[in-house]
Amino acid sequence: MLKVVQTDQVGQLSAADVAPGSLLDELAREGARRMLAAALKAEADAYVDACVGELDEDGHRLVVRNGHHDPRTVTTSSGAVQVHAPRVNDKRIDEASGERTRFSSAILPAWCRRSPKISEVLPLLYLHGLSGGDFVPALEQFLGSSAGLSASTITRLCEQWQDEQRAFARRDLSQVDYVYVWADGIHVNIRLQEHKLCLLVLIGVRADGSKELITLADGYRESVESWADLLRDAKRRGMRAPVLAVGDGALGFWGGLREVFPDTREQRCWFHKSGNVLSAMPKSAHPGAKKHLAEIWGAEDKTHAQQAIRAFSDAYAAKFPKAVAKITEDAEQLLAFYDYPAEHWVHLRTTNPIESTFATVRHRTKITRGPGSKAAGLAMAFKLIMAAQDRWRAVNAPHLVALVRAGAVFVNGKLVERSEDQQSVTPPVETAA
Repeated sequence: MLKVVQTDQVGQLSAADVAPGSLLDELAREGARRMLAAALKAEADAYVDACVGELDEDGHRLVVRNGHHDPRTVTTSSGAVQVHAPRVNDKRIDEASGERTRFSSAILPAWCRRSPKISEVLPLLYLHGLSGGDFVPALEQFLGSSAGLSASTITRLCEQWQDEQRAFARRDLSQVDYVYVWADGIHVNIRLQEHKLCLLVLIGVRADGSKELITLADGYRESVESWADLLRDAKRRGMRAPVLAVGDGALGFWGGLREVFPDTREQRCWFHKSGNVLSAMPKSAHPGAKKHLAEIWGAEDKTHAQQAIRAFSDAYAAKFPKAVAKITEDAEQLLAFYDYPAEHWVHLRTTNPIESTFATVRHRTKITRGPGSKAAGLAMAFKLIMAAQDRWRAVNAPHLVALVRAGAVFVNGKLVERSEDQQSVTPPVETAA
């Protein structure tokens, strides 16, 4: 029968002092403590042995072991572990700085109170809905200690996220080429303020087909000037004009886009457009209207889509002219995606990459009733998007994205291969005598 017997050795466990249900956890913590102690001792011994030949004027060694530091508790994935880190007395002088050389453990730095895994988990728990004051009651029993779980710890994390967000907003964009972009404005409640936070978001598709957050900023009600400022800032940092921009019907973004990147084509989001059309019709007409709209954006090519628009107009123009006008007036922008690879249509019809990503932001703010300030809300949204970005998949047929940037022609979603005899001959330019 296996038993854990208490001895005079520090840190030894006693079966009588441990509840039966937690004995396994205590064994895991004790194993982690011993392994960490052995690793720290080996690291210190290796440091001392490497300097064994360095002596002072009296022949004494300059680098020697010097007992242990005061014990401290480190929170690891195995729970709270008490550590007695070995201490090294290094009497050497750094010639460059004139100060004494100090031994610093790479395994357990002097400032470390949590393992990297715990440091990664804490912000994720906060981002996904755990309030700052709930960390201690939620994790104290699980980790065996409340060290490093206070609300002030989360406050410091939020401050770090704000610094990261500001650095991200200043980064250079000249080395990245975004062929497609999605744009949207997301409104988030601010718990301590009356006005909402309006997040202006740009997500792009790089030439290799991968998706990436381009910029995230606080705007004013998605106005033209707010979007223009965001786009001008991106252009100033080196961003090239995208080939196609996808967004809803908000006039602010399109006004800013035409000012900053006038050559970029426009694609209206079918999800938002469908909602706008149905809002101008009675609910009794929604089933039939949804079927007609699906026949437009789901058509096999642009010709059939145009025919579906005419059919929609014939069916509803007399009764619901405002609803029909929302389609017919933006027909060119609604059908722009047909001029690009068919594999990309599913990505270009809507702003779903932004909507699906910000579902986690809305979930987080719903639980906590919104961030406490605009700066905290912007930093929280930034961290959530960066965490989600690692799981974004590339667009279908990513090799075709580079062809789109190169100006390749696609008809009905297929690449047009032009032979030499089909290419038009450019007439010579006459010069003045």
